[in-house]
Amino acid sequence: MKTLGNISTLLTGLIAMHSALAQLPDPGLEIDLSDTALVITDPQNDFLSPEGVTWGVVGKSVTENNTVEHIGQLFAAAKERGMLVVVSPHYYYPHDHVWEHEGTLETVMHSIGMFDRDGPLTTEDFEGSGADWLERYKPYIEHESTVVTSPHKVYGPESNDLVLQLRKRGIRKVILGGMSANLCTESHLRELMEQGFEVAVVPDATAAAIVGDLDGFQAASVNYRMIANTTWPTKDAVQKIRSAPGDPKVAPFRPQAKTR
Repeated sequence: MKTLGNISTLLTGLIAMHSALAQLPDPGLEIDLSDTALVITDPQNDFLSPEGVTWGVVGKSVTENNTVEHIGQLFAAAKERGMLVVVSPHYYYPHDHVWEHEGTLETVMHSIGMFDRDGPLTTEDFEGSGADWLERYKPYIEHESTVVTSPHKVYGPESNDLVLQLRKRGIRKVILGGMSANLCTESHLRELMEQGFEVAVVPDATAAAIVGDLDGFQAASVNYRMIANTTWPTKDAVQKIRSAPGDPKVAPFRPQAKTR
């Protein structure tokens, strides 16, 4: 009976939370190709490939959200319209492994060799590694018009040049997706909002670790709704990009996406 009571309490709480979220205002965001960029965090093998070191904890969320396909759809739509595409990657070099203190998941990431590279001035052994881009995204990311920022080192863009790159291009609005939902993607959302950008998050173009009763995607979903200017499913984001007004920031192109 106690178990039934706990379940009833949980369900009541979930219903109340859903009702409260439904009543929140939605300020919205109007895309204009002249001042809007697509920003994707960590579109890398260690998160998105079944061979990646985190697949055991993120694979369920990635699969349920169809995250890999949705990120690809965002890349394709943005490139076809000439929207600026910016990638904020996560890399760890040998000198990052001698830090004297780390947070909980930082400790995990370092211990499993996540995003490891041999150094900032070499790409030796990078191709196909966990730190490399998912193969199907390479035509979009490795194109000359794509901005790849310096790496962020914990979760947010405070330690890289993302904000500088956006401001130097006259960007005021960001469509945000990538990995992982409650860590790097949410941290980028928070900092971009603090920096005065308008941000639309695409939750089903994200995913997160599920460890025991801790579901990172569910945690992030609540915060996206409470913090961002708006949230869109991928299909709506793609439609909005394809119909957006304004002068393209870069030359539109349609690469032939690779598949693994």
